[in-house]
Amino acid sequence: MSKIKVLLAEDEASLGMIVKESLESRNFIVFHAANGEEALSIYLSEKPDILVLDVMMPLKDGFTLAKEIRQINKVIPIIFLTAKSQTSDVLEGFNLGGNDYLKKPFSMEELIVRIKSLLNRIDIKPNLNNIKIGRYLFDYNKQTLTFLEETQQLTHREAQLLYHLFEKKNQILDRSFILNKLWGNDDFFNARSMDVFISKLRKKLKKDTTIQIINSRGFGYKLIC
Repeated sequence: MSKIKVLLAEDEASLGMIVKESLESRNFIVFHAANGEEALSIYLSEKPDILVLDVMMPLKDGFTLAKEIRQINKVIPIIFLTAKSQTSDVLEGFNLGGNDYLKKPFSMEELIVRIKSLLNRIDIKPNLNNIKIGRYLFDYNKQTLTFLEETQQLTHREAQLLYHLFEKKNQILDRSFILNKLWGNDDFFNARSMDVFISKLRKKLKKDTTIQIINSRGFGYKLIC
């Protein structure tokens, strides 16, 4: 089995070295960047399997870096490392296409579990375009939602969530299942984040009144179309 290639962007030299050495001792290949510009260059040249990005970095912060990489690659897993724990900061990271976040300080065991979990979750099939949801046309690959001639761009997380709602259309999508699958766990911050994404999807689907996303309190959500 080939080794997992990790791009670690962390400007704190001592922490970066500790994480790099710890991952390498567990059979990962690690490319360490000290700032966002260096990280982007390494990403383009080395094609890693997963990104672990510190939010606060010189030259280019982790959020900006993630946004730029998402324009190139819609599916590569991204984990943010952050000293921040405000709900708004966490939601911003998810909005920009992040898949998970770790609050500093963190244990190496937790980081490794999250890396492996995210890589195991890349199971969306590559040809999911032209999905009809009511009068909308959903293209998962391009992350677009089209109604007549009007096309809206979806974020990576919005596209993932809409796909799973569609896959279980007219049935309840279990809340814990989707939180664990897309967010990594079903804690308070992630549950709040998912509620926000559901609200955004409702707004983007509102032009077809036959479509509803219903909240089944305590159980999950149901896409009716």
